[in-house]
Amino acid sequence: MERIKNFFGFGEDLGDEDDIYESEPIVAVEPQEDRSQSVERSQRPRTTTKPALNIHSNSNVQMKICIHEPLSYDEAPLIVDDLRLRKAVVLNFEQLDMNIKRQIFDFVNGSLYALDGKIQKVNKDIFILAPSNIEIEGLKAELQEKGVFPW
Repeated sequence: MERIKNFFGFGEDLGDEDDIYESEPIVAVEPQEDRSQSVERSQRPRTTTKPALNIHSNSNVQMKICIHEPLSYDEAPLIVDDLRLRKAVVLNFEQLDMNIKRQIFDFVNGSLYALDGKIQKVNKDIFILAPSNIEIEGLKAELQEKGVFPW
């Protein structure tokens, strides 16, 4: 109890506390090697990061392309959900009036920016939206020649 009182300054003044510590012997401690952490580099598991997948029309990778023809602004989150699931999206605005088209386009375009996605215009009211794992290459004419988008 006296130690606690002295620690907080309520007890008796014993003078210099340095004298107490000088009388204690100093023991040198050698660091011990921890064998569990000293694994050689060749035995450590290698971590690699996979680059983004480039999907081309002639590859063997199966890919789903979702086609959305929204009729109201309420369908915009559904488009973004497909992009978040790393699916390519064809967005058709042909049946919409200009105000709703602008609202949906702004929402989807902001989401694409946040997801590091890409957008490619096919014609006036049709767009291709691709998440970050899909790369859009080629011009509209090249895509039509390959039969990917025959419109």
